Amino acid sequence: MKMAKKSMLVLASSMLLVTAACGGKTDNSSGSSASPASSADAAKPDTVKLWTYPVHGKYEEELKPLLEEFNKLHPNIKVDYEMLSWAEGPKKFDVALNAGDPPDLYFGGASGNYVNTGLAVALDPYMTQEIKDDYVAGALDGGKIGGKQYSLPLYQFQWAWGGNKRILEEAGIDWKKIQANGWTWTEFNEAAKKLTKKLPDGSQQYGLVTDGQSLDFMDLVTRNNNLPEVVDKDGKFIWNDARILDSLKFIENLVKTGVMPKESAALTAQKRTDMFYDGKAAIISKAIPYYDVMFQNRAKDIDAGKIKGEKIDFVLLPVPHKDDAKPVTYMGAQGYVMFNQKNDKGEQHRKNAFLLMEFLSGAKAGNSSNELCLPFVRKSQAKAFEGKGLANPINKTASETMAKYASQPIDLMISTDKAAQLKQFKDQVEKPNFQALLAGEKTAEQVAEEFKTKGAQILR
Repeated sequence: MKMAKKSMLVLASSMLLVTAACGGKTDNSSGSSASPASSADAAKPDTVKLWTYPVHGKYEEELKPLLEEFNKLHPNIKVDYEMLSWAEGPKKFDVALNAGDPPDLYFGGASGNYVNTGLAVALDPYMTQEIKDDYVAGALDGGKIGGKQYSLPLYQFQWAWGGNKRILEEAGIDWKKIQANGWTWTEFNEAAKKLTKKLPDGSQQYGLVTDGQSLDFMDLVTRNNNLPEVVDKDGKFIWNDARILDSLKFIENLVKTGVMPKESAALTAQKRTDMFYDGKAAIISKAIPYYDVMFQNRAKDIDAGKIKGEKIDFVLLPVPHKDDAKPVTYMGAQGYVMFNQKNDKGEQHRKNAFLLMEFLSGAKAGNSSNELCLPFVRKSQAKAFEGKGLANPINKTASETMAKYASQPIDLMISTDKAAQLKQFKDQVEKPNFQALLAGEKTAEQVAEEFKTKGAQILR
């Protein structure tokens, strides 16, 4: 009888293990483990929460099979992923981070503000020499703060401007020369006059369009006037002299002269893009090399009758720089950052999260750089996708030229406390004043004085 009971217990345990191993999966989950799972692990897999974005148009299509493969390799880790929107995702993440309950992995760049919360995880204990050696020279630096590794880069972003080739050539603008040699504010202003005009149908064609909801445009302009950021690499506040006033006057003049729409402060990123699609703007800011793929796909949709509109030949352009300043291309690493939560889940959980992090930035994840028309950050990625580039050759060359003038995000170099102060300044001072400048509610001089006063208070 005792033997029968024992046999029944063994059978029941076996059935439990089989049930756990064969349990159902949802479309947005996956499992994993660094070593064969124990019966307890198999019955209750460790859940790693992943928040990411549509890195490129096909990223979710790419992500799902990657997670399925990860699941087969590591069946005792469940991945709970969520695809955030670029518009609302950052707000959702900030709320979660401030509440002490961020996801285990989040797509973005390393930030001193993250480190300052005490929840960002330094990755150095998990980095093998093999992983380090696979990254191309300098690529990992974009994920370091204070000498510690806080992110695994998936690609290096590059922000620029972009033009409609037809409109540029009709106005006699030598875009090839601009791609090769760059241009100054004076040269841009002269070109903008030719690009701003009434169209035959009575609508307005603007020389330049940007959105007023983000600070990308403001930051690109100031960087090209010898201002690497609101603070320098030592954390010293530098938006308090003639350079910032000149930058603000440059922006103010674009609206006053009609080069940019008077409603620029209210334009969303989508509206800005739609204006460029519709031929109502000759140049768009910010633009990225990935626009090549976007416009190629759009042309296919036009040919297939899915949408109506003009097929646009996209031209990648450098941001103009002040006449006596150095040209700058804003670049930085984007990838996955790991976080703890207030209710710590333990070291094994962190190891599991790193397994997923490394897998999602490894060789098979190199398609992101390929789709985005950006240089690969890992040697294994370059090998896996050799000869499969999607970029227009002329824009690829322009991107490589602009990369020679790369400027990394300043919050990788400053203290975590200073990074938190910098974020406060951007949210509370820079953004509302930038929008007020675009709307004509404040003059360049008034905004410059506001920056100087509030900067001294916040960035002390």
